[in-house]
Amino acid sequence: MANFIPAGDGTHTGWRASVQKFGGNLAGMVIPNIGAFIAWGLLTALFIPTGWLPNEELSSMVGPMIINLLPILIGYTGGRLVHGQRGAVIGAIATVGVIVGADIPMFLGAMLIGPLAAWILKKIDEVLDPRTPMGFEMLISNFSLGITGMLMAILGFLGIGPTVNAFSDVLGRGVQTLIDTGLLPLASILVEPAKILFLNNAINHGVLAPIGVIQAEEMGKSIMFMLETNPGPGLGILLAFWLAGPKILRGSAPGAIIIHFLGGIHEIYFPYVLMKPLLVLAAIAGGATGVAVFSLTGVGLVATPSPGSIFAYLAVTPPGNHFGVLLGIALSAAVSFVVAWTILRATGSNEGEADLEAAQAKARSMKTGSSE
Repeated sequence: MANFIPAGDGTHTGWRASVQKFGGNLAGMVIPNIGAFIAWGLLTALFIPTGWLPNEELSSMVGPMIINLLPILIGYTGGRLVHGQRGAVIGAIATVGVIVGADIPMFLGAMLIGPLAAWILKKIDEVLDPRTPMGFEMLISNFSLGITGMLMAILGFLGIGPTVNAFSDVLGRGVQTLIDTGLLPLASILVEPAKILFLNNAINHGVLAPIGVIQAEEMGKSIMFMLETNPGPGLGILLAFWLAGPKILRGSAPGAIIIHFLGGIHEIYFPYVLMKPLLVLAAIAGGATGVAVFSLTGVGLVATPSPGSIFAYLAVTPPGNHFGVLLGIALSAAVSFVVAWTILRATGSNEGEADLEAAQAKARSMKTGSSE
């Protein structure tokens, strides 16, 4: 499970380490609650009016879950990571403030105020605990949490909620502009290299998923869930290594393909790209192709497929979207395969197992600045 990452020993410095740490923090709040997101996504896919089994009574759970339950879970988890159970409680209390203070699902607001409220309570406890008279521990502990929680909920209601609401509106308009102008595939220029650098959590959980949830609530699906999670580009790169990579490494590719495509663990192919960084062009080309196909066919998902397995994709694909989803994954894999195969052939494939081991060590080193 991802966790809040300490500052480190100085080995990982600079902007990349900072963003990786931020991504790790987001993952620490979101990943433990992915099951709840999947439950909401399945309810949406099955019971909304355009779902597989439309049911007005059961679909009435969709709204409360996305507006209340999911943000509170995120705020609770973020607070718990900072200050244990007391941090979890105040994180949940403060999250209610941002929920009521905005008119959109407050995932980003919960990610902000949950850890912030827990950190403030932690500092208060550090001051009060040594000075609390014996026998008054529970009284002071409960009232310090209650008063601080009330104040943080008010802050969320008056400040953080409206601010995040305005920020989300700006992001939403920007994404909609990319969609309307047909430029959304260009997002792969940022998304695919970010995945290789283990910045995917910051992008997916911090930006794409919150926008996607809002779109899914309004339209029953969203392409935002597909920009970072598409297993096609990685599949194409691994297929190219299997057929055109160093002979000593070809035997490892089939196992990696199973883990990546069926298991949804995309990190398995990152060392292959790090061993030959030029292959990031294959990932970008494949990712952009997939997004273009998804856009042209008008498909989307009802929730984030996590992990990014083909089975998870099919589970959160709404009725009538399977052809476009599968076509986009297949064509993205084909394009990334062709580009990767060409690069491997043009640049030679003399690297051996030692090179992959070095790349894997580099990947592990980079991931320590992200999530575990």
